[in-house]
Amino acid sequence: MAKKQYVHAVPNFSNGKDLEIFEAVVDQIRKAPGVKLIDYFPDADFNRTVIECLGEPQPLKAALLAMAGKSYELIDMEKQQGKHPRIGAQDTIPVFPLRNISLEECAALAEEIGAEVWERYKVPVYFSGENARAPERKELSYIRKGQYEGLKEVAHLPERAPDLGPAKLHPTAGATIVSAAKANLVAVNMILNTQDLEIAKSIAKMVRGPSGGFSTIRAVAFKPDGYDYAAVSMNMFDTANTPIYRVFQLVDNEAKRFGLTIVGTQICGTLHQNDLIDSAAYFLRVVDFKENQILENSILALDEEGE
Repeated sequence: MAKKQYVHAVPNFSNGKDLEIFEAVVDQIRKAPGVKLIDYFPDADFNRTVIECLGEPQPLKAALLAMAGKSYELIDMEKQQGKHPRIGAQDTIPVFPLRNISLEECAALAEEIGAEVWERYKVPVYFSGENARAPERKELSYIRKGQYEGLKEVAHLPERAPDLGPAKLHPTAGATIVSAAKANLVAVNMILNTQDLEIAKSIAKMVRGPSGGFSTIRAVAFKPDGYDYAAVSMNMFDTANTPIYRVFQLVDNEAKRFGLTIVGTQICGTLHQNDLIDSAAYFLRVVDFKENQILENSILALDEEGE
């Protein structure tokens, strides 16, 4: 019997401050049969909401399309404002292989989702990540350049036109970016025992790739909600090759130059089990460790054998 396949999705839509609107959009995932809503993160300042969910490919696809439809129905990009870069009401639909499914299969699923977004809702689609039609479109920042307001002025140009749909944006829904990738980014905040945001900024500059740090990390400084202390906030795009413990050591060493320490590490959203195992193994100097030594993994394996 074939093992069940599971896909991870982290879609982003352009409302995070109107409770009735973002709850109605999230409900399309929350109430979908065969889909697990992990969590969602509305941000009023950014005016966007990120959803984390998982499911088998086809039930998840149906839920993501229903979510997109509700976003298009309730969000008018001619009125929407916020700090987060965006090009559409349903800004992104990224999917990632989670269990018993390949990246290639997820890329095919993303193609299906993009095609149905256009066919069902007539909202133009840009493909990114593994589905990008050109190398520069692998990066969201290239597609989002100018945001909704700027993109609608240049979407008629071949280099900026959508991949599906006419060379223009939808008049109220904008466009949606659909993609597949190996894994979602891991968001990590390392909190320092200082209120001095300038110190955190100087450390963030040492960490992020464009200013000489890790090529797979983008970092800024801010004060997390509920904390008086400053933090180095990072999006980590490849925790397999740039593990969390390595970045922790760099931030900790740089903090010591200012007589400071890391007082806590926040993991925002989800991450893969191995990200924590790698850090534990490094600091504990664990040797010859295997995944089946984690008891819960054997339960999962037993469940799969019974399918």
